[in-house]
Amino acid sequence: MIMKKARLLLLAFLTAAMVFGCGKEPSEPAATEEHVATESVIIETGSMVNSYLTGKQVDEAIGRQRPIAVMFNNIEAGCPQTGISRADVVYEAPVEGRITRLMGIIENWHDLEKIGSVRSSRDYYVSYALEFDAIYVHFGQATPYVGEMLNSDLVDNISGAVAGIDRPATNAFYRTDDRKAPHNVYVSAEGIMEDIQKFEYSLTYDEVYYGKFKFAKDGEDLDYSKYPDATMIYPGGKETNKANGFSKVGAYFEYNEEDGKYYRYQYGGPHIDDMTGEQLAYDNVIFQFCYGEVRDKQDYLAFECFGSQKSDRSIVFTEGKMIEGTWWRDGSYISPAKYLDENGDRVLLNQGKTWICIIWIDYEDDVVIE
Repeated sequence: MIMKKARLLLLAFLTAAMVFGCGKEPSEPAATEEHVATESVIIETGSMVNSYLTGKQVDEAIGRQRPIAVMFNNIEAGCPQTGISRADVVYEAPVEGRITRLMGIIENWHDLEKIGSVRSSRDYYVSYALEFDAIYVHFGQATPYVGEMLNSDLVDNISGAVAGIDRPATNAFYRTDDRKAPHNVYVSAEGIMEDIQKFEYSLTYDEVYYGKFKFAKDGEDLDYSKYPDATMIYPGGKETNKANGFSKVGAYFEYNEEDGKYYRYQYGGPHIDDMTGEQLAYDNVIFQFCYGEVRDKQDYLAFECFGSQKSDRSIVFTEGKMIEGTWWRDGSYISPAKYLDENGDRVLLNQGKTWICIIWIDYEDDVVIE
């Protein structure tokens, strides 16, 4: 069985080769060590630990097993999604056609029979998934920009059997008959587990992983009274035909003071999970402003995944307040982006779920906060 040490060396090498974080494909380094994976076993324990994803106390069998990062379809014909409410962290970023695609980071996934619908990969999403040491699940990809990355040892990857993938998963994916293709591809936890075992991926976090967020301690009450109120949040503004991605899906969040959560809306109504019938709600929302470029005539996009002077603004929304500051990722895939306040200190998040919007700085003036 193989240790993940060699993969970490590869991550560090490939990071140095990237252009503005995600723009250029990495090349393979000369092999210096055998690539092996840690044992793929499920932790069996009744101990409690603080989750890396939510900060909350969870059973160690859940909190110290690697999450999955699933590419969720977010075109209207593919909604509502199934299983997305189980995601502890959701990333939303623009894609070609100027809509958004979602990636859900799911910690407690082993009992889910239907997750999706699942869509294709973009390289910036892979970079975000690596911030969580997640097993990355997708069906299809923009091969010219992400194919080499997916086929390398950089990513523990569960890919559909499509052109451009060297080692497709054979158990995770299935199609339903309730929607037309390509909006009917789903995955099951059982199938994902079978493919994880086939590829000998580790099920436990890497020993050097310490989490992305800084959460309030158990029982700690955060005091953000000095910060301005922000209860209505529109990452793409209130108009519905702008080219920023969020506008065309009509995305916004409304803060509910009674339960301290931000409720998600899109396409003219509540954003629900088809599995539960309930509206999605989050304890924290983060705007991460990024430099972006159009890559080609198909409108494939690229976004900076590492902090720089021109793209490091952030806004953290929690408890109905907005904390303006910066974000920074130090240039290594194994080092997650961090969110800093106006003094350069890490922002403490309330324990719970977080939604992260990747805001293209060309359209930052479209953002509306009330």
